Amino acid sequence: MEYETADSITAEEYMELRKIVGWGLYPLEQAVDGLKNTTHIYALKKDGKTIALLRILWDHGYVVYIADVIVRPEFQGQGLGRKLMTHAMEYIRGLLKPGWRVMVSLMAAKGKEEFYKKFGFFTRPDEEHGCGMSQWIEKGEGNV
Repeated sequence: MEYETADSITAEEYMELRKIVGWGLYPLEQAVDGLKNTTHIYALKKDGKTIALLRILWDHGYVVYIADVIVRPEFQGQGLGRKLMTHAMEYIRGLLKPGWRVMVSLMAAKGKEEFYKKFGFFTRPDEEHGCGMSQWIEKGEGNV
């Protein structure tokens, strides 16, 4: 498949991708700030339309988080997710200085754990690690 690569995406494109794959939506202003503070974006585009997206956050110390791996449903099953993750792991390895070590984390979508295991990720809990945890915090109208 022919496609172009890009290192940016608009907030509108990002929110459209999230909506198409059934992920939660939030205010566009939040998406703008999130994209602005992203360490690395790798987008695949076909005919000017973003068909797949990778987003990486890094604290410039030892924490790297793969925040998004999104492939439009009509392009899934064509190796684009594998291309995104291969790029991610090569990019992260390229950040390291001699002797450095980083913890790369992600939150797999339900049912996608086996895909990420192919890239060396393990599921939690295991003998050494507790389960991953998360929490959504929302400030509604009128909340202080």
